[in-house]
Amino acid sequence: MALCVVPLTGPALHAALDDLAALRIAVFREYPYLYDGTLDYEQGYLRLFAKSRDGVIVAARDNGEIVGCATGSALATQHGSLQAPFRDAGYNPGEIFYCGESVLLPQYRGQGIGHIFFEEREKHARAKGYKISAFCAVVRASDHPARPAGYRPLDAFWQSRGYRKAPGMIARLSWKDIGAASATDKPMQFWLKDL
Repeated sequence: MALCVVPLTGPALHAALDDLAALRIAVFREYPYLYDGTLDYEQGYLRLFAKSRDGVIVAARDNGEIVGCATGSALATQHGSLQAPFRDAGYNPGEIFYCGESVLLPQYRGQGIGHIFFEEREKHARAKGYKISAFCAVVRASDHPARPAGYRPLDAFWQSRGYRKAPGMIARLSWKDIGAASATDKPMQFWLKDL
């Protein structure tokens, strides 16, 4: 495989929007997100991320085909529900870089690409002067009916990258689960790392 991981900007980013949006929908349909998304929403979301202050989208390509991506931007440019837990805990959102989502097709997992996604976003954040890197992950009940047998949370991977769970720092985001009639709020646990 001719794998490469590169930041996307300008015309290369806009040319990849359809592929990035389709990839995000495919990966986020899996547990624990169970996301029933649309291409229109995902394309708009990615455009906003790309335009956000200090925004970056990193893509993994295999022979030119996008097989994974990761997003990041200034937390201060994200919506208020993501900033609120930081303000409530006494943090300055202006000092925090928000690592949005990382998505990777299953056959490419376990090859170090997830580490590269974090390295690239953290390098970008340090270059822009951020003090803390943060992301959030959905919290599902351990007995959730859609939880696959043998499912392993990514906590150990995130801890190996130097992130720590931030007790009590929970955001709430809403999306429609596969098979659901409408969107519902989900708790999103924040993880932090000093840069």
